[in-house]
Amino acid sequence: MALPFVDRSSSSLPVHIVGQSSWQSWLKRQAASRRGWLESTGIEGKPGDVAVLPGSDGKAADAVLVISDKPSLWDFGALADRLPEGIWRLAGSAGPVPATDVAVAIGLGAWKFERYRSKKARPGARFLWPEGADKGRAKAMIDAISMARDLITTPSSDMGPGELADAARKLAKTHDAKIKVIVGDDLLKRNYPMIHAVGRASARAPRLIDLVWGRSGDPKITLVGKGVCFDTGGLDLKPASGMLMMKKDMGGAATMMAVASMVMAARLRVRLRLLIPAVENSVSGNAFRPMDVVPTRKGIMVEIGNTDAEGRLILCDALHEGASEKPAMMVDCATLTGAARVALGTDLPALFCNDDDLADDLLASGKAVTDPMWRLPLFAGYRRLLDSKVADINNAPGVAFGGAITAALYLKEFVPDDVPWAHLDMMAWNNSSRPGRPEGGEAQAARAIFAAIEKRAYG
Repeated sequence: MALPFVDRSSSSLPVHIVGQSSWQSWLKRQAASRRGWLESTGIEGKPGDVAVLPGSDGKAADAVLVISDKPSLWDFGALADRLPEGIWRLAGSAGPVPATDVAVAIGLGAWKFERYRSKKARPGARFLWPEGADKGRAKAMIDAISMARDLITTPSSDMGPGELADAARKLAKTHDAKIKVIVGDDLLKRNYPMIHAVGRASARAPRLIDLVWGRSGDPKITLVGKGVCFDTGGLDLKPASGMLMMKKDMGGAATMMAVASMVMAARLRVRLRLLIPAVENSVSGNAFRPMDVVPTRKGIMVEIGNTDAEGRLILCDALHEGASEKPAMMVDCATLTGAARVALGTDLPALFCNDDDLADDLLASGKAVTDPMWRLPLFAGYRRLLDSKVADINNAPGVAFGGAITAALYLKEFVPDDVPWAHLDMMAWNNSSRPGRPEGGEAQAARAIFAAIEKRAYG
């Protein structure tokens, strides 16, 4: 998307930044006509309030933004959406929020998904870059997260496994990375039987996307993203209401592509590997069935308790391959369970981790960049729920409780204990519009994961 920033302008309109606790005193200092105008707009001095003030000619002359007393970048997210066309500049202190983060929030607030609209929105507000912002870093973050939002929000008719692979190829070309894609029956020849089993019923062949970037001698960082481009549930068919949002079931893949994009743009001293198993979980005569037993790349035999628990199935092959190189850090992202959403809601990804230091880094990074997550336990006592009477493990225990934990425990079977690994179970979608976060696809935890990688790369 085009960034809403300009490097210079002969004229620009100021946006006054006022802290919530300073609102009343600021308001008293204004002329009576300005106070009357603000009162008529209904602005109350709450965080996120934005008001445009007219000049003597009736045109916009300046504006005011109210931020919280402990602001985050999202306090600035409404500016691109709420201000009229023109060039604006921030006048006043952003408090503890770094200028680069302010720019990221403004840029993400300007994101719109208009691919299928014949009538595009009018050009919106543009801004002088916040003073002191790292333009390159801000642009890389905005571009990466906007890319993920676009991929997730695109209907599955135009975002199948092939299109997702094309997006990864474009990303690789941009950053001079190496990429290979294993497609269809070649997955069986290359020993990715579970990815093939889940995706074979679709007319759009399953595939494994494998992107590598960086110098081989640098610390290995492996990212794995669930790429289910549409999920019918398979033969354990979802109801219509359950299928409605399944175009976003590749949100984990898009999120990891965003992280990879930021890592490569920042040229971190790491050797990056991105693995995306990309499938469509469909229904046809050759669909895998409940109670089938399917092999995995690791050799573990899996009894299929439910074909709608397919995300963990494709991830297990990719995780085993990713772990084979003994990376210093491996993270997977997936829109995996409704149970995680019941536990934590839609805004807070669930974090499972086999390494306390890695978990602490991710949690601290999430807090620092306002991209939070919440750790849930890999409670070993629930492993028994995955036992199968006919195979090594069952992918979906027939119990109603602890679903996010048992899903994570299933994945843990494919990751050695000596590989620091984190699993994020996320929504990857904004259900409603908030400052900087319009309704639609979202790369949840992407900035947090990038910050944790950056910290580990540079200490």
